[in-house]
Amino acid sequence: MSDTIRRQLLVRGRVQGVGFRYFTRLEAERLGLTGFVRNLRDGGVEAEAQGPTEDVNRLTESVRQGPPGSRVDGVNVLARPVRENEEGFRIETTI
Repeated sequence: MSDTIRRQLLVRGRVQGVGFRYFTRLEAERLGLTGFVRNLRDGGVEAEAQGPTEDVNRLTESVRQGPPGSRVDGVNVLARPVRENEEGFRIETTI
């Protein structure tokens, strides 16, 4: 699992109330990634995705585009430590 990475994606723009979390979860599941996505109180969305580098990069590009009805103004991408034994990709409660 040497090519497994974890990235935090902090997304800004019109990304709440447009199905962004659902879109992100579907894309992550399609790619076989683990992690989570949630709304932030400041109007942004945070996601953490873990898996093969190539697939995490694919998710990042999908998030930069967003679902129809959204407007992504920016995505900050930060490296995070890999979490052992994580299963699935979930939508979490707003923080």
